[in-house]
Amino acid sequence: MIKTNEYGYRKLGASGIEVSPLGIGTNRWGSGQGSNRETIYKTFDAYLEAGLNFFDTAEVYTGTYSERVLGECLRRNRQNVVIATKFAPLPNRLSSHTLMDALDASLQRLGLETIDLYMVHWPFTLLNIEALMDEMALAVHRGKVRAVGVSNFNVEQMRRAHARLSHYEIPLAVNEVHYSLVHRQPEDNGVLEACQELDVALIAYRPLESGSIAHAVDLEVRNATVAPILLRQGRRLISSLQYPKNQEHLVTLRSTVDEVARAHGKTHSQVALNWLLQRDERIIPIPGATSPEHVTENAETLTWKLTPDEFAVINAASTPWK
Repeated sequence: MIKTNEYGYRKLGASGIEVSPLGIGTNRWGSGQGSNRETIYKTFDAYLEAGLNFFDTAEVYTGTYSERVLGECLRRNRQNVVIATKFAPLPNRLSSHTLMDALDASLQRLGLETIDLYMVHWPFTLLNIEALMDEMALAVHRGKVRAVGVSNFNVEQMRRAHARLSHYEIPLAVNEVHYSLVHRQPEDNGVLEACQELDVALIAYRPLESGSIAHAVDLEVRNATVAPILLRQGRRLISSLQYPKNQEHLVTLRSTVDEVARAHGKTHSQVALNWLLQRDERIIPIPGATSPEHVTENAETLTWKLTPDEFAVINAASTPWK
């Protein structure tokens, strides 16, 4: 158990569900470093021991393996956890009625009778948002889902989902989107503001850019050094650094985060998560973790806070990525 939790619990919108301020993204469970079952079991246990309770998965993560292995973890150690999974509006799913079949399959893989939070994974123009929300409402009334959310929805799509659910007196609980220190588009595209207005939680996936924030702030920003690292880290690191292209901004961000990390004896990842947690009380980051060591590092983020001045300088240094 972490010594202190400076952030308490956070609400999934107006759903009445509260979760730990940090969740865990399980999209890598079953691939790469997350392919060992015993390690996943230990990672799950470490997360609970840290006093955290929110797990995020999806039917398409590692070909359903993520859901299945999370279900195994729950059967081994079922505690008071909150489980979120997602419906994938795939091209072969041409009717909103396929949502109920997908939900039943997810419930079976997870070994649950009810999903705490069920989301539409991304907007798909061939499936009407209103029709999908009708199916979500039906799932709630059948007792299969406690709270309804969306993922990767823009403001207009969020409003449509929110309005349709309101006919059934069901709140739109969350919008899960990409948000990090070097990907601040939810601030400029209106999603964060809409979440504040509609009382919707913002679940932030890739809050550490799959580890590339820590790599980014360690880089010596010289072409000879950056090029091989970019090749090794691949698309995700390139994505996290492509805005702005002027690497002078990266130097500023690197030195700012490094200075704060040294002052507190913390890691760059912990600084990045702390900034996101303090950005807005509706934000719930879900960093990935494929080992107990990852869990410990992430959880220790909750034992301290940036000072107002530290938050301000980091915020200013990352402004070019808005």
